[in-house]
Amino acid sequence: MKRSLVCSTLLLIAAGTAFVAGQRAQTPKLDVDPLWPKPFPVAKHWILGSITGVAVDAQDRVWVVHRGVDSLQNNEKGPTLEPWASSCCYAAPQVLAFDAAGALVANWDPKSGSGYDWPRDVSGVAVDGTGNVWIGSGLAPSAMPAGRGRGAPAEGAAGRGRGGAAAPAGPADAQVLKFDKNGKFLLAIGKPGQTDSSGQSNLSRPLAVAIDDAANEVYIGDEGHNRVAVFDAASGAFKRDFKANGDPFKTVSCVKLSKDGMVYVCDRQNDRIQVFQKDGKFVKEAFVSKSTAGDGSVWDVAFSPDQRLLYVADGHDKKVWILDRTSLETIGSFGQGGRYPGEFYGVGSVAVDSKGNVYTGETYEGKRVQKFVRR
Repeated sequence: MKRSLVCSTLLLIAAGTAFVAGQRAQTPKLDVDPLWPKPFPVAKHWILGSITGVAVDAQDRVWVVHRGVDSLQNNEKGPTLEPWASSCCYAAPQVLAFDAAGALVANWDPKSGSGYDWPRDVSGVAVDGTGNVWIGSGLAPSAMPAGRGRGAPAEGAAGRGRGGAAAPAGPADAQVLKFDKNGKFLLAIGKPGQTDSSGQSNLSRPLAVAIDDAANEVYIGDEGHNRVAVFDAASGAFKRDFKANGDPFKTVSCVKLSKDGMVYVCDRQNDRIQVFQKDGKFVKEAFVSKSTAGDGSVWDVAFSPDQRLLYVADGHDKKVWILDRTSLETIGSFGQGGRYPGEFYGVGSVAVDSKGNVYTGETYEGKRVQKFVRR
């Protein structure tokens, strides 16, 4: 029997109750599907690493990126060790797609491709209107082990990187990559170790990607430079950028575009969402679980199909918050810390399909994706 998660049957918000199209905002009923996704083929002995991105495309396929073998513990990657330790497990390909029923419909692992540098730490995924897959890179500061960047080691990471596994040395990730749906490389934005005269085209830990199909632009959460940078989605040419209103961004962990042309930015460790026009003009902000310290509360956001609700993945508090998108008031939440279906550990990614079903991805030691069916 599916575990029912009722995010409060009907919440009426006092004085500040939000109204959308003449109706009071209400929280949805969501049931976790404990059998989603379907198991990988046993013969392959695949296992997911720390999930760092989830996105839904126009066909309601769910795209997932994860950190692969570098985020696995030794007891999870026995056949890759020297000497051989066990038959389980191999890291699954780092890019996968599932259909709404949970069947694996696409996968590729482009580590050995030419024309680009595959990220050391894959982070963030988006799919444009033509089905091209965009992938970011880098670890957020709180997830970096000592010597790799700002901030303290992540919860449970013991100073060894996201997922607790030792991370390889090398320059900081600095590219956003574009592939077609079959894994053919199309474009790289940013080049590790290279600079231009202005510095505007440089990227440092570009954790988040969003696509404006109408304008043919890509918005990048350039965490290392505390900004959102906008590039031409065809040529990769730099167009403009903007920074936070007020206090600087601490961790730009997501960028999302609403249907009405607003740009939503996750400022993870400041526990806030900031909203801008596409030209960078500040519109409004909201804090979510404002007293959250450590890794912060605003890791990723996703819109309901009617754009009335905003889901906020909060990996530190181990839940997903539900906000009224117009007022940015918190009207509910679902999930809690734990290992059972419907519970979370390090829920850092959230996406919604056309039917309002919610998909989540867990990083650190969570290492799984879940589906919550809207009733």
